[in-house]
Amino acid sequence: MKLHLLNRASLQNSSFTVTQNSYSHFLKIWHYHPELELVYIAKSTGTRFIGDGIEKFSEGDLVLIGKNLPHMWLNDEVYFEPDSDLVSEAIAIHFKEDFLGLEFLDAIEMKPILQLIKRAAQGIKFSNIDLKVIEKIKKLHTLEPFEKTIKLIEILYKLANHEEYQLLSSPGFLNSFNKTDNKGLDEIYEFVFKNFNQPIGSKDVAEIAKMNPSAFSRFFKRIHRKTFTRYLNEIRIGYACKLLIENKNNITPVCYESGFNNISNFNRHFKSITGMSPSDYIKLHTQN
Repeated sequence: MKLHLLNRASLQNSSFTVTQNSYSHFLKIWHYHPELELVYIAKSTGTRFIGDGIEKFSEGDLVLIGKNLPHMWLNDEVYFEPDSDLVSEAIAIHFKEDFLGLEFLDAIEMKPILQLIKRAAQGIKFSNIDLKVIEKIKKLHTLEPFEKTIKLIEILYKLANHEEYQLLSSPGFLNSFNKTDNKGLDEIYEFVFKNFNQPIGSKDVAEIAKMNPSAFSRFFKRIHRKTFTRYLNEIRIGYACKLLIENKNNITPVCYESGFNNISNFNRHFKSITGMSPSDYIKLHTQN
């Protein structure tokens, strides 16, 4: 799994693009591009990788990905079976932050959209979006260029003022990705995202980074302000939280699916990172 820079430049002589994608499964490409990307999942399930954030995705998800933020949508294994008739459908809008000119976002009226774009640097998932906004996204590709542009601004403005959202990757990942050209870091992220639920340790990753273990530990802690073990466990627990919220698995399967080898170890790290036990976490998110 290699990190790719994708060219999302418009082929339609437009300041932004709107595409309706329908595949047997999404492309398994860990990639980034200079355009922001607003994605609505019409049909599909799987795991979403945004920066160092890993979580399940499903039909109805709406996500805004910032410029140059690495990401990938990986469908569940059932989508890759030879006899599968499942379909993955999504609407993707790609636009640069200056798609209407360098000074557009300087206008006082555009301040909410500017703040939205800044938040999108970490990736944003929106919750409980008004169905009218979703319908505007679905119809966007049918509009004439001028009306399409006005509607996109309206959509962004609505999202900018929407209060129910979560950021998907950590500031630490963003800073390390933007401030270094170290190819070893790219390879580290790729390896971790692909194998986070398998038995891996700092020695394994040090080999990929072509460093000795002690040098790698110092390097990683300097970049992320935390040990590699803590970083890995945060990713695993974050993934576990998503599985528990979905209420599709009880605690024991979630423990092993998230990469932990025993329940006591899982419970200890879960409480250390979230401040509560897995059972309390489930109660908190199933009260209503």
